[in-house]
Amino acid sequence: MKEEKDFYRIDDRIYSVKFTCDIDICKGACCTLNGTLGAPLKEEEIDELRKAVEFTFEFLSPRNIEIIGKEGFYVTFEDKIFVNTVEDNDCVFSFYEDGAAKCSVQKAFSQGKTVFKKPVSCELFPIRVYGEKRNVIRYEKVYECDSALEKGMKTGTSIFDFTKSGIRREFGEEFIKEYSEIKY
Repeated sequence: MKEEKDFYRIDDRIYSVKFTCDIDICKGACCTLNGTLGAPLKEEEIDELRKAVEFTFEFLSPRNIEIIGKEGFYVTFEDKIFVNTVEDNDCVFSFYEDGAAKCSVQKAFSQGKTVFKKPVSCELFPIRVYGEKRNVIRYEKVYECDSALEKGMKTGTSIFDFTKSGIRREFGEEFIKEYSEIKY
Protein backbone atom coordinates (compact mmCIF):
# COMPACT_ATOMS: atom_id res chain seq x y z
CA MET A 1 0.00 0.00 0.00
CA LYS A 2 1.38 3.37 -1.01
CA GLU A 3 2.06 5.85 1.78
CA GLU A 4 0.17 9.12 1.57
CA LYS A 5 2.52 12.00 0.86
CA ASP A 6 2.75 14.70 3.52
CA PHE A 7 0.86 17.84 2.66
CA TYR A 8 2.33 21.20 3.63
CA ARG A 9 0.72 24.60 3.67
CA ILE A 10 3.59 26.98 3.07
CA ASP A 11 3.34 30.76 3.32
CA ASP A 12 4.63 32.04 -0.04
CA ARG A 13 6.39 34.93 1.71
CA ILE A 14 9.02 32.39 2.81
CA TYR A 15 10.22 32.45 -0.79
CA SER A 16 9.50 36.05 -1.75
CA VAL A 17 10.57 38.01 1.35
CA LYS A 18 14.27 38.67 1.63
CA PHE A 19 15.77 38.20 5.10
CA THR A 20 19.27 38.12 6.63
CA CYS A 21 19.79 38.74 10.34
CA ASP A 22 21.69 41.89 11.21
CA ILE A 23 22.60 41.35 14.86
CA ASP A 24 24.69 44.53 14.85
CA ILE A 25 21.46 46.49 14.49
CA CYS A 26 18.77 44.32 16.14
CA LYS A 27 21.03 43.29 19.06
CA GLY A 28 19.46 39.82 19.22
CA ALA A 29 15.90 41.07 19.56
CA CYS A 30 14.45 37.62 18.73
CA CYS A 31 15.82 36.42 22.09
CA THR A 32 14.33 39.34 24.01
CA LEU A 33 10.84 40.05 22.67
CA ASN A 34 8.93 42.01 25.30
CA GLY A 35 5.75 40.55 26.76
CA THR A 36 5.92 37.20 25.00
CA LEU A 37 6.32 33.56 25.74
CA GLY A 38 9.70 32.12 24.91
CA ALA A 39 10.49 30.09 21.83
CA PRO A 40 8.19 27.15 21.11
CA LEU A 41 9.64 23.78 22.11
CA LYS A 42 8.88 20.36 20.77
CA GLU A 43 8.26 17.76 23.48
CA GLU A 44 11.17 15.66 22.24
CA GLU A 45 13.53 18.63 22.69
CA ILE A 46 12.96 18.82 26.46
CA ASP A 47 15.27 15.92 27.34
CA GLU A 48 17.95 17.15 24.94
CA LEU A 49 17.73 20.64 26.39
CA ARG A 50 17.77 19.25 29.93
CA LYS A 51 21.12 17.57 29.14
CA ALA A 52 22.50 20.87 27.81
CA VAL A 53 21.34 23.17 30.64
CA GLU A 54 24.36 22.76 32.92
CA PHE A 55 26.67 23.77 30.06
CA THR A 56 24.84 27.08 29.64
CA PHE A 57 25.40 28.32 33.18
CA GLU A 58 28.88 29.72 32.55
CA PHE A 59 27.32 32.24 30.14
CA LEU A 60 24.13 33.09 32.02
CA SER A 61 23.47 35.77 34.62
CA PRO A 62 22.74 34.72 38.21
CA ARG A 63 19.12 35.84 37.65
CA ASN A 64 18.66 33.49 34.67
CA ILE A 65 20.24 30.60 36.57
CA GLU A 66 17.96 31.30 39.53
CA ILE A 67 14.85 31.21 37.31
CA ILE A 68 15.95 27.94 35.71
CA GLY A 69 16.54 26.49 39.19
CA LYS A 70 13.25 27.66 40.70
CA GLU A 71 10.84 27.63 37.76
CA GLY A 72 12.53 25.38 35.22
CA PHE A 73 13.68 26.16 31.70
CA TYR A 74 10.30 25.65 30.04
CA VAL A 75 6.66 26.53 30.65
CA THR A 76 3.40 25.12 29.34
CA PHE A 77 0.66 27.41 28.08
CA GLU A 78 -2.55 26.21 26.42
CA ASP A 79 -1.10 22.71 26.02
CA LYS A 80 1.98 24.03 24.20
CA ILE A 81 5.55 24.12 25.49
CA PHE A 82 7.77 27.22 25.43
CA VAL A 83 11.22 28.15 26.70
CA ASN A 84 10.84 30.07 29.97
CA THR A 85 11.60 33.78 30.05
CA VAL A 86 12.89 36.37 32.48
CA GLU A 87 9.84 38.47 33.36
CA ASP A 88 8.10 37.78 30.02
CA ASN A 89 11.01 39.27 28.09
CA ASP A 90 14.45 37.73 27.67
CA CYS A 91 14.74 34.03 26.92
CA VAL A 92 16.02 32.31 30.04
CA PHE A 93 18.95 31.03 27.94
CA SER A 94 19.95 34.45 26.59
CA PHE A 95 23.08 36.26 27.62
CA TYR A 96 24.71 39.47 26.41
CA GLU A 97 27.94 39.57 24.46
CA ASP A 98 29.22 42.63 22.61
CA GLY A 99 25.95 44.42 23.41
CA ALA A 100 23.71 41.80 21.79
CA ALA A 101 21.54 39.02 23.20
CA LYS A 102 22.85 35.61 22.23
CA CYS A 103 21.93 32.00 22.94
CA SER A 104 23.88 30.22 25.68
CA VAL A 105 22.77 26.83 24.34
CA GLN A 106 24.20 27.62 20.92
CA LYS A 107 27.37 29.00 22.52
CA ALA A 108 27.86 25.76 24.50
CA PHE A 109 27.19 23.77 21.31
CA SER A 110 29.72 25.81 19.29
CA GLN A 111 32.33 25.10 21.98
CA GLY A 112 31.64 21.36 21.77
CA LYS A 113 30.17 21.15 25.28
CA THR A 114 26.78 19.81 24.18
CA VAL A 115 25.32 18.03 21.17
CA PHE A 116 22.06 20.02 21.28
CA LYS A 117 22.38 23.12 19.11
CA LYS A 118 19.27 25.03 20.25
CA PRO A 119 15.50 24.64 19.87
CA VAL A 120 14.61 24.11 16.22
CA SER A 121 12.06 26.93 16.44
CA CYS A 122 14.96 29.32 17.12
CA GLU A 123 16.89 28.01 14.13
CA LEU A 124 13.78 28.40 11.96
CA PHE A 125 12.91 31.94 13.08
CA PRO A 126 11.25 33.97 11.47
CA ILE A 127 9.45 30.83 10.30
CA ARG A 128 6.88 29.35 12.66
CA VAL A 129 5.47 25.83 12.29
CA TYR A 130 1.88 25.09 13.28
CA GLY A 131 -0.72 22.35 13.10
CA GLU A 132 -1.11 18.94 14.69
CA LYS A 133 1.03 17.44 11.92
CA ARG A 134 3.43 20.42 11.98
CA ASN A 135 2.56 20.99 8.36
CA VAL A 136 1.62 24.68 8.38
CA ILE A 137 4.72 26.78 7.73
CA ARG A 138 4.38 30.55 8.08
CA TYR A 139 6.48 33.68 8.16
CA GLU A 140 6.11 35.56 11.45
CA LYS A 141 6.79 39.22 10.77
CA VAL A 142 8.00 41.18 13.77
CA TYR A 143 9.10 44.80 13.58
CA GLU A 144 12.25 43.98 15.57
CA CYS A 145 13.51 42.24 12.41
CA ASP A 146 13.10 45.20 10.04
CA SER A 147 16.89 45.47 9.76
CA ALA A 148 16.97 41.81 8.63
CA LEU A 149 14.53 42.66 5.86
CA GLU A 150 16.74 45.53 4.72
CA LYS A 151 19.89 43.39 4.83
CA GLY A 152 18.03 40.56 3.07
CA MET A 153 17.21 42.91 0.19
CA LYS A 154 20.92 43.70 -0.11
CA THR A 155 22.02 40.06 0.02
CA GLY A 156 19.08 38.75 -2.05
CA THR A 157 18.56 35.94 0.48
CA SER A 158 15.04 34.61 0.91
CA ILE A 159 13.66 33.49 4.27
CA PHE A 160 13.72 29.92 2.91
CA ASP A 161 17.42 30.15 2.09
CA PHE A 162 18.27 31.97 5.34
CA THR A 163 16.59 29.27 7.45
CA LYS A 164 17.62 26.29 5.33
CA SER A 165 19.59 24.53 8.09
CA GLY A 166 16.58 24.75 10.42
CA ILE A 167 14.26 23.57 7.65
CA ARG A 168 16.58 20.63 6.98
CA ARG A 169 16.66 19.80 10.69
CA GLU A 170 12.87 19.97 11.04
CA PHE A 171 11.69 18.48 7.75
CA GLY A 172 14.67 16.67 6.21
CA GLU A 173 16.70 16.77 3.02
CA GLU A 174 13.86 15.53 0.80
CA PHE A 175 11.76 18.52 1.86
CA ILE A 176 14.62 20.85 0.93
CA LYS A 177 14.94 19.21 -2.50
CA GLU A 178 11.22 19.31 -3.18
CA TYR A 179 10.37 22.76 -1.88
CA SER A 180 13.50 24.81 -2.60
CA GLU A 181 12.60 25.07 -6.29
CA ILE A 182 9.51 27.19 -5.61
CA LYS A 183 10.30 30.74 -6.72
CA TYR A 184 8.16 33.84 -6.54
